[in-house]
Amino acid sequence: MGDKANTHPGAAGRATAADHPASVRNVVLVGHSGSGKTTLVEALALTAGAVNRAGRVEDGGTVSDYDEIEHRQQRSVQLSLVPVDWDGYKINLLDTPGYADFVGELRAGLRAADAALFVVSAADGVDGSTRMLWEECAAVGMPRAIVVTHLESARSDFEGMTSVCAEAFGGDDPDAVLPLYLPLHGAAAPDGHAPVTGLIGLLTQQLFDYSSGERKEADPGPEQQPLIETARNRLIEGIIAESEDETLMDRYLGGEKIDLKTLVQDLERAVARGSFFPVLAAAPAAEGARQGLGTVELLELITGGFPTPLERPAPTVTTPEGAPREVKACDPDGPLVAEVVKTASDPYVGRVSLVRVFSGTLRPDATVHVSGHGLTDRGHEDHDVDERVGALSAPFGKQQRALTHCIAGDLASVAKLNRAETGDTLSAKDDPLLMEPWQMPDPLLPLAIQAHSKADEDKLSQGLGRLVAEDPTMRLEQNQNTHQVVLWCLGEAHADVALERLRNRYGVQVDVVPHKVSLRETFAGPSTGRGRHVKQSGGHGQFAICEIEVEPLPNGSGIEFVDKVVGGAVPRQFIPSVEKGVRAQAAKGVVAGYPLIDVRITLRDGKAHSVDSSDAAFQTAGALALREAAREATIHLLEPVAEVSVLVGDDYVGPVMSDLSGRRGRVVGTEQAAGGRTLVRAEVPEIEIGRYAVDLRSVSHGTARFDRSYARHEPMPQHIADRLREQDPGT
Repeated sequence: MGDKANTHPGAAGRATAADHPASVRNVVLVGHSGSGKTTLVEALALTAGAVNRAGRVEDGGTVSDYDEIEHRQQRSVQLSLVPVDWDGYKINLLDTPGYADFVGELRAGLRAADAALFVVSAADGVDGSTRMLWEECAAVGMPRAIVVTHLESARSDFEGMTSVCAEAFGGDDPDAVLPLYLPLHGAAAPDGHAPVTGLIGLLTQQLFDYSSGERKEADPGPEQQPLIETARNRLIEGIIAESEDETLMDRYLGGEKIDLKTLVQDLERAVARGSFFPVLAAAPAAEGARQGLGTVELLELITGGFPTPLERPAPTVTTPEGAPREVKACDPDGPLVAEVVKTASDPYVGRVSLVRVFSGTLRPDATVHVSGHGLTDRGHEDHDVDERVGALSAPFGKQQRALTHCIAGDLASVAKLNRAETGDTLSAKDDPLLMEPWQMPDPLLPLAIQAHSKADEDKLSQGLGRLVAEDPTMRLEQNQNTHQVVLWCLGEAHADVALERLRNRYGVQVDVVPHKVSLRETFAGPSTGRGRHVKQSGGHGQFAICEIEVEPLPNGSGIEFVDKVVGGAVPRQFIPSVEKGVRAQAAKGVVAGYPLIDVRITLRDGKAHSVDSSDAAFQTAGALALREAAREATIHLLEPVAEVSVLVGDDYVGPVMSDLSGRRGRVVGTEQAAGGRTLVRAEVPEIEIGRYAVDLRSVSHGTARFDRSYARHEPMPQHIADRLREQDPGT
């Protein structure tokens, strides 16, 4: 890294199984949409010899963004694995979507990787969502490096972007974010923009010229020496500050020349432990060129500076019953512990699972135990079954290249695991284990759907089941109160992809309908009602009369039934029948068809007949009495109120609070949080926050996130209730 001039392509284009975890590097690419992650992956694959000069694999197709939806939407919507070989190492490049709606795919990539490349555009800068992702990586101690792309843009500024990155990512130590190379500019164009044609290695003090399409090494000219010296001295001081040798800084400041080997070793250690974050530059290869600018340097950093899987502690492992289990990190000979990080459906192969092996060795045709994953609230059932592993392969675009095995530290695609879903653990059949799942974002945008036709209705359940099996960030709800099928998504783009997959992949056409919240009814004041059910038709008749009193109760009291009948006016055996009737009517509602809550219903009096009274008759009389009491009273429509917590940058606290107030929200408190952010707590009617997942992103420029939980039901303002009834006459 920095001292190598290796320009050979690796053993590219082959499907290889790693022989030892030390030869594997798992790297996830992170950055906002449009920053150039996919282009960078293809440039690295070209330099490594895995694709031809057109960016295609040997028998056609690109290595990433090969899904039909990605082609149509012109953006990544799913995690893609591109394995390449370089200098004897197997590098698993994990390309992630940059759009916030697909953060679940990103977190799966973080789970599978051991280091992260943050891709930032020299023309666009660092947005709020990228800063938040940096903090997520910092929280788990993941090593990171920064790659500046779009150097060909007239607005590009590598030096300025390096300063922006140091401010955004360096925290209290901006010298922890420094460039390893400086761009070499060619002759200026008429518009004044000078293209980047090469790089200057600050440690080696060598020039790497890419202008011919091949990386060529040369000595820098005297005019470049002052710039190199200033940047190099700062880089050396930054590396030495992170050195484990505490005498090194004193020796350096005392005038001693630190040898290159020591500097490179200290740099590699600092990068691997996540305390130093080098900045590099990269650009795709020009037409006809074999290497993109900076790609060799980047591959050298990955192989020489990023940690091996051996250096990553294994996630917490237990038995399915919850007993702790010690598992040695990344031991190919240890017990099998692997995790499904992505699930996809192939029309020809069926379900395909992308698996990261943390311990042991996974082999084709073996029988494994599948333990699932605690997401039953999202429509994912827990699993505890045995399954036979199908073929193992290395994905490469649409291709699947066969593997003979997959050792600890490596990734592979596994066919025909029909029960396994994303987040499930694979272990030995006779030694079942369960890994602690990674944190999934909570989907907060509701999408109410219904089958378009009877034929679609027959296929809907199976299609939805397969959809949520692929995507654990999606929650499927069968709402018993509103009788709606609701897909909870992370945003509009996430919802669009879900609908398109239902339609094109699973052949299910659905219609989107307005989402309904679970409204309730209650009495505004006391009332009485008399239920009379008397019928005589020549045979056995029906006779039941009951008189009730209804009074409101405090919030959360539910339905309380009280018997105060005296003198046997209603025989003892029919008291439960009256209660059953009024509770059934309360569940149906008394005015608008919403369940009645928070009332006490007291049975005061009634009449019975020795022959014609029955259980059914008194049930009917009880329901009639409650409906009559409602006609004589004012009924409030109750709406659910949510407790909402918004974590937002201090710059956007004002707009967020103003927006909450415009939604009839009540801010109940604020408190300072780490990283220059504020936690805003509010109570907001749920009917007002159906699209809050989308709107908050706009208000906060993507810097805020929120969560919500049900608080209570409370009376809806009359004008809102009237408007709701106009929109839905059924209310």
